[in-house]
Amino acid sequence: MAITMGDTNGVGPEILAKLLARPELMELCEPVVFGSADVLRKASAVVSVELCLREVPDVPPRGQCADAIPVIDWGYRAPAWNPGVLEAGASRCAVEWLKKAIACAQSGQVDGIVTCPVNKEGIQAAGYHYVGHTQILAELTASPDCRMCLFAGDIRVVHITSHCSLLEAVRQVTKDRIVHSIRVAHAALGRLELQRRRIAVAGLNPHAGEAGMLGREEITEILPAIELCRKEGIDCVGPYPPDTVFKRMVEGEFDLVIAMYHDQGHIPVKLIAMDQGVNVTLGIPIVRTSVDHGTAYDIAGTGEARADSLWAAIRLAVELVSSEEHPHD
Repeated sequence: MAITMGDTNGVGPEILAKLLARPELMELCEPVVFGSADVLRKASAVVSVELCLREVPDVPPRGQCADAIPVIDWGYRAPAWNPGVLEAGASRCAVEWLKKAIACAQSGQVDGIVTCPVNKEGIQAAGYHYVGHTQILAELTASPDCRMCLFAGDIRVVHITSHCSLLEAVRQVTKDRIVHSIRVAHAALGRLELQRRRIAVAGLNPHAGEAGMLGREEITEILPAIELCRKEGIDCVGPYPPDTVFKRMVEGEFDLVIAMYHDQGHIPVKLIAMDQGVNVTLGIPIVRTSVDHGTAYDIAGTGEARADSLWAAIRLAVELVSSEEHPHD
């Protein structure tokens, strides 16, 4: 499993060091770090763990690194560790490490990718046009219509849009995008081997539009998408008012909710399961999961950051990889 360090000046190195020190990780997978061994050693000292690291030029053969964790520093050498500071150099390394990890996943050298957080402003400062992981993954895997999702145990949300302005997000509430999102969500639930795959679709407007009085997107775009997917045999219902549909999922009525925009889906998940949430990219030909939080510059270098979301991301990635190795209907 490839694990990218992300922005070295954020909390990525510290949570990664905490995770790599867990004996149960090695029972779950063979980690290969894409990042800076020097920064990881310094972060390990901050969080009071000892790691045996081995710098390597490429992914080693499977089963050949039982005595040390392989670390690949690809592209640009990481700048000096400067926790809490936004630096273009740190973001440049994060992007190049991710690109290398994607190439290794595409070639089959690794089975999946788990990513630590990056900083969108830093990526732009480094000269890239991306605004985050999802755009990089979409471009390099030729998957322009992939989807950002948040999973936290039985809480699952698929967004029809990700990182764009709210005005642009509303423009993208179209029948075709919603249909694709429902199909991607249904397939993901199948990979998790759930006996029931009941999908609820949130409305865009307050009270799901109140029969068109508060907006017509539910009538013109959302409901037709639901009806089409139901004809395909997908168990999906809605549109439901967004202020209650997530509570209904938490209570067990639904297995997943389709959110109409980024914050509509992110706020309830982070409110309920901030430390257990996992960001999943669906609709790409490789497995990729991530923490559901950012670089947290305000606590970087203090050792306070928790590794719970990263651990959850690893476990979900392994589960998704296992479902690919043992496909089912």
